[in-house]
Amino acid sequence: MRQRKLENRAKLLISCPDRPGIVSTISTFLHEKGANIVQSDQYTTDPESGMFYMRVEFDLDDFDQSFDNIQKGIAPIADRLSMEWRLESEKRMKRMAIFVSKQDHCLLELLWKWRSGELLVDIPLVISNHTDLRETVEAYGISFYHIPVSKDTKAEAEQRQIQILKQYDIDFIALARYMQVLSSTFVAEFPKQIINIHHSFLPAFIGANPYDRAFDRGVKLIGATAHYVTDDLDEGPIIEQDVLRVNHRFTAEQLKIAGRDVERVTFARAVAWHNEDRIITYGNKTIVF
Repeated sequence: MRQRKLENRAKLLISCPDRPGIVSTISTFLHEKGANIVQSDQYTTDPESGMFYMRVEFDLDDFDQSFDNIQKGIAPIADRLSMEWRLESEKRMKRMAIFVSKQDHCLLELLWKWRSGELLVDIPLVISNHTDLRETVEAYGISFYHIPVSKDTKAEAEQRQIQILKQYDIDFIALARYMQVLSSTFVAEFPKQIINIHHSFLPAFIGANPYDRAFDRGVKLIGATAHYVTDDLDEGPIIEQDVLRVNHRFTAEQLKIAGRDVERVTFARAVAWHNEDRIITYGNKTIVF
């Protein structure tokens, strides 16, 4: 069944040094601003001297005015608690760009969920360094941009990509098996806004043909890892991981098929959690509420 946006729903995500009274302070503040809390989750790394993380969902009457009052009024609390915070509204649907190369399994998983209403996000465009999936993408009524990338044209291609993404006012990017390493310049334009998926054989099976090499080693588990992209290749904060048990009967081709299944499910979860504002990053880790 198609989900719907909750027009009067907002979310507040905070992180700060742990101390007594944080939950009470935030709850009281929201109540005074007319919020009705419908869900609250919190986590502390150490009650004595750690960091405290909290995500609160709440409904507002007279949404625009109340939302603005919360945004303006929380600053003194943030200063007092040394708090980082982010206020999000469900009234505005996020805009996601998808990058893809030739493999279609992760792309199709996102498009299926988007079309069925399970993934409540706008997808105005797909960017690819190949033309293989143009027809597939355009069949969904989504704009397809072919931007070839080579060693000599990489910088120029990325500037073109950045220009297009800003033109569409993109909120975040999903790398659906986009087989290019993004430069530090590109990553800096979209901090904590780029989600990647790869097989979880890393670092044991780095490089090409990981499933062939896993087959040669007789692995018993295969999996996938979804993470935020940073300057350190495949070492950004991990959002989600999953595994599938296999055995000696699996051929290298069957491992690839099973691996694609794990990749697409893991990737779709990570994208949905980011879209729903369920993730707080700290250091090179994530809290997923």
